[in-house]
Amino acid sequence: MTITSTDVPRRDGTALSNGFVLRGVYALDEHGYFDGPVDVAVCNRHITDVRPHLPLNASAVDVDAHGLWLMPGVIDCHSHVTLCTYDPLEMMTTSLSERFFQTAAMLRRTLAAGVTYVRDAGGADAGVRDSLLAGHVPGPRLAVSVVGLTRSEGHGDGALLGPGLEAPEALTALDYPGRPRHVVRESDGMRAAVRSVVRAGADWVNIFASGGIMSVRPGQPLPEFTAAELAVAVSEAAAFGRGVMAHALGAAAVDAAVSAGVRSIEHGIGLTEREADLMARRGVTLVPTLSPYHELGQLADTGQLPQWAADRAHVTRAMLADTIGVARDAGVRIALGSDCRHRDRHGANLAEITRLRQSGLSASEALLAATANGARLCGISESVGRIAPRYEFDAILLDEDPGDLSLFERPDAVTGVFLGGVPVVPHSRLPAAMTVPVGGDLRPSPVPGPVGDLPPAANPATP
Repeated sequence: MTITSTDVPRRDGTALSNGFVLRGVYALDEHGYFDGPVDVAVCNRHITDVRPHLPLNASAVDVDAHGLWLMPGVIDCHSHVTLCTYDPLEMMTTSLSERFFQTAAMLRRTLAAGVTYVRDAGGADAGVRDSLLAGHVPGPRLAVSVVGLTRSEGHGDGALLGPGLEAPEALTALDYPGRPRHVVRESDGMRAAVRSVVRAGADWVNIFASGGIMSVRPGQPLPEFTAAELAVAVSEAAAFGRGVMAHALGAAAVDAAVSAGVRSIEHGIGLTEREADLMARRGVTLVPTLSPYHELGQLADTGQLPQWAADRAHVTRAMLADTIGVARDAGVRIALGSDCRHRDRHGANLAEITRLRQSGLSASEALLAATANGARLCGISESVGRIAPRYEFDAILLDEDPGDLSLFERPDAVTGVFLGGVPVVPHSRLPAAMTVPVGGDLRPSPVPGPVGDLPPAANPATP
């Protein structure tokens, strides 16, 4: 899919300056169901009306959208747009400048796939975000955490255990001027670590509350920080208006992170009813990132992992549906996260919608996880995430009824993408006047503060 233009037209009589109307489209409603056919009017980046049989507007462009399905652009709450390989040798031998261009390619693929907002879970910094805002490169709206904070010998530390060498931190978080340290080595270093991330321009603070599936052996991932350290991280982040996202696997790590006041639990595999109930009461969102665990299971099935890793991958894959079921039954809000970190997966983000459906969510719940729930988590639910008047028109078009949502595993599922009312991937039914490059820069609204939608029960100051 080719992005033909990411320029927002000026008000100079171009085809988009007076708006357009998608006629007869099936549009996703606030409950996660496709309603219609309806007409959707868009002007000056925003949706102005959604209802059947809108009156004709002589100055607006009419688009025949009968038989098409329209939904908000997907909000990916956990991705890594600067990563495109799992190979440590490739990571160490790729120049910093080449990584810049790789990142631009990953951002382009992500937008073309229908993802219009990404919360990056480590790797992208403020410069990447601000370059998108300035229109230097095409891509989705972006919130960044810069680096994930870990302890020495913890998940993401990057020590080279084979030759017994101490690896530079740059192995897992490529070093460059201004990048904050991501390994918290001192027992009292959490406060300074959070401040350094905020100083680097992070919208979120990301912390590894536990190890990962592949990061330790033998046994299960263990908590990495004490309850007191996690509480310091949340308190310090809140002082600067930042939310905390916590990588957490296992009941103990999830409990500690939620009790400390984090905004979201990343992965969450192994949580029990107790932790789920606590998450629901405190308004904490689960971002389960199912796709990479399915990938690990497939690698284990084909003998590409050592036995200890294969055993753990099989166990983890078997736990995915239980994790989703426990969270769903407790009323935990679930948001989509693809955890893309390889060039072959960037652009396949929407397969996570299918995974959510296969793991126990209804079709409507999975679609809301990909849109409105992510918007609420990211503090942008008043501006994007719905097809409704006053919302910015970040949206995607489908040529087929998504039905059981298996459609989203296909690379050709999305046939049109709009960002801020601009058809960045033009659907074939759009008139040529709407798809030619026009003047102006893509300047999406800056990322709102991530605490914007924080419910009182999830406030770190709330007992």
